[in-house]
Amino acid sequence: MRLIAMFLVVPIIEIALFIQVGGLIGLWSTLALVLLSAVAGVALMRSQGAQAGREIQRSLSEMRDPSQPMAHGAMIIAAGLLLVVPGFFSDALGLLLLIPGVRRLLMRRIARRVVAGRAGMHAATMRRDPHRPPYDQGVIDGEYVVADDPRAPVDLPPELGDDQPPRRTGGSGWTRH
Repeated sequence: MRLIAMFLVVPIIEIALFIQVGGLIGLWSTLALVLLSAVAGVALMRSQGAQAGREIQRSLSEMRDPSQPMAHGAMIIAAGLLLVVPGFFSDALGLLLLIPGVRRLLMRRIARRVVAGRAGMHAATMRRDPHRPPYDQGVIDGEYVVADDPRAPVDLPPELGDDQPPRRTGGSGWTRH
């Protein structure tokens, strides 16, 4: 229900702000502000998105938890997207997301709602094939088939002369062991 209300309320707010701002500064100035915010949003996403990617790589190379740089990067990209969307309300939200304190506050609020779980395999899902003997961990049971014999002679059909390369009979040659 909240999502439907948001899709109804936000466009009404944007239209009302367009009317108010357009009445104060004029049509062309309003359009120039909308275009300027879109250009700024694209530039922000390019520069800050690349910087966020470098920060994530740095945290991974230093064996640190990359979740905080990832969250900051995602919020900066969201801020850029909000700046690209035409409208003053979305621009205000995008500018708010550019403030590091607002991002940290938002991350804390989101983190309270996130529940971390543990992933694993239950013993009932790890059923063995009853026809195979149990092996220790680290042993992989496998089968193989020799597709071609590397010692097989090369047969030349009678239509091939000496100027054409010999052709092997059998497999492709990629399965030699």
